[in-house]
Amino acid sequence: MGRLQDKVVFVTGVARGQGRTHAVRLAREGAKIIGVDLCDNIKTNAYPLASPEDLTETTRLVEEAGGTLLTTVADVRDRQALFDAVQRGAEEFGRLDGVVAQAGICPLGTDDPQAFMDAFTVDFVGVVNAVEAGLPHLADGGSIVATGSLAALLPGATDNPTNGTGGLGYSLAKRMISSFVNDLSVVLGPKKIRVNAVHPTNCNTDMLNSEVMYRQFRPDLESPTLEDALPVFPVMSVMNVPYVEPEDVTDTVLFLLSDESRYITGMQMRVDAGGYVRNRPATPAF
Repeated sequence: MGRLQDKVVFVTGVARGQGRTHAVRLAREGAKIIGVDLCDNIKTNAYPLASPEDLTETTRLVEEAGGTLLTTVADVRDRQALFDAVQRGAEEFGRLDGVVAQAGICPLGTDDPQAFMDAFTVDFVGVVNAVEAGLPHLADGGSIVATGSLAALLPGATDNPTNGTGGLGYSLAKRMISSFVNDLSVVLGPKKIRVNAVHPTNCNTDMLNSEVMYRQFRPDLESPTLEDALPVFPVMSVMNVPYVEPEDVTDTVLFLLSDESRYITGMQMRVDAGGYVRNRPATPAF
């Protein structure tokens, strides 16, 4: 028996990165997955997003893990598309036990106002849409997990004006996830539905492994490479590691979806190798 045996979980951003890793691990633990992904690029986002081929590969990996993945190509900004995807999945699988609002972008390095809007609407409105789509189907004892960001919790990180309008939109969205999770956990507590956030530090996915991200760590170079940026990555960690793996985040997501966390709600779970305690604003002395 897996830790999520016979449960059904809705995951956004399922085609690649953390979303794929979540889906495969949850399937291995006995869950059926309802998954959505845009499978297209967003103009203001400098690095390529997941493709239809990526989504096909996620399906293969989930099935290889012994699970079932019901996929829909959908934009998390499209509220009705998410409602339809969850409805179809709940009808096919007969229930819904969890929501993982994972989909996100980080359109750094541009002053285009649309980058601010794209970051905010994908990273925050997309989370709200995913949660709202799942709520009518979640039974008592369900679990909602939203993905935040360590960088957004640190003033002067992604919201630094040198990162452009997209960085500011990203930071606003991820900070609002913290407040959203906190207050929604109060609202849903009487129904025994838990609401938590995970806040990863640098994570070894395509978002981090992109030239636009390398430039955030090596602004002194015109076209930095991974080799140039890698020695600077540990600035986001007290453990002197350059990044965490998607599987490290998945471990926390799995815990929050499982019955092991049945009394844990309203939490900001930082999977950050101590990045917050290293870089947090100084507390006043009393």
